[in-house]
Amino acid sequence: MKVLLTGASGYLGRHVLACLQARGIATVALGRSRVPGVESVACDLLETPDLRPVLQGLGATHLLHLAWYAEHGLYWNSPLNLRWLDATLRLLQAFAETGGRHAAVAGTCAEYDWACGHLREDGTPLAPQGLYGAAKDATRRLAQALLQAPGPAQGMTLAWCHVFWPFGPGEAPRRVLPSLVEVFRGRAAPFGVNTGALRGMLPVADAAAAFVHLLAQGAHGRFNICSGQPVAMDHVVRELARLCGADPAPVLALASARPGDPPLLVGDTTRLRATGWQPTQTLEQGLAALVQAQLSKEPA
Repeated sequence: MKVLLTGASGYLGRHVLACLQARGIATVALGRSRVPGVESVACDLLETPDLRPVLQGLGATHLLHLAWYAEHGLYWNSPLNLRWLDATLRLLQAFAETGGRHAAVAGTCAEYDWACGHLREDGTPLAPQGLYGAAKDATRRLAQALLQAPGPAQGMTLAWCHVFWPFGPGEAPRRVLPSLVEVFRGRAAPFGVNTGALRGMLPVADAAAAFVHLLAQGAHGRFNICSGQPVAMDHVVRELARLCGADPAPVLALASARPGDPPLLVGDTTRLRATGWQPTQTLEQGLAALVQAQLSKEPA
């Protein structure tokens, strides 16, 4: 087994790469820049029309595709989502044509109808949120059609992973949890959070391990990458404040819900757990790892 990994330098990708290396799985990283400590091939997926010459000879049997446009605050309705749809399908086609046998691709919980709250792969309607969700949904549908149509890709298996809010070390500083840590460390002004919302959050190390597990198992179909347990954002705020030795009151006093923000978003993890995957960290352990990672970056 040799894994072709895209997005290795991204937030989730760094944890996935660490998990692959910890398990001794041969890996080659594919992306715009080379990744230290691992075999790498420099390639801009958006600007390379024919990926077959790039993949030929790498010997990769499994593909783990995480790369996508994810700049905080901009990705939700960016036209770049359409370019990544095209790049993903070209990558899958080229991978199949160069001997690839199995792929796992990062989808999103934004493919679902959020009005349903509790989201199941085999029962919840799909009603994509934003251009990001629509592009991921279209990519999944087209990828499934590609793998069923006559041609080199027919017979290659695909695990499509609906990712739900992985959190922890390495998160973009402007995201909610790192921003709250900055507030509780006295480095930023308090801001409002929808403290009544319930979310299915998962420590990023466990999310990464789920991807690697599904890939190694050769699992195919759709899987929610999620804790499966709803947690109140009120609890998250209070726990982060406790870990920072701060008072949560200034943030709690500004509690607010954005228009259209669903009260409950949690993925059912029955299918994922049936493959043998189990989380290794509690929510509190994941939050502690996030706080510790941010504190370790502070100057002495």
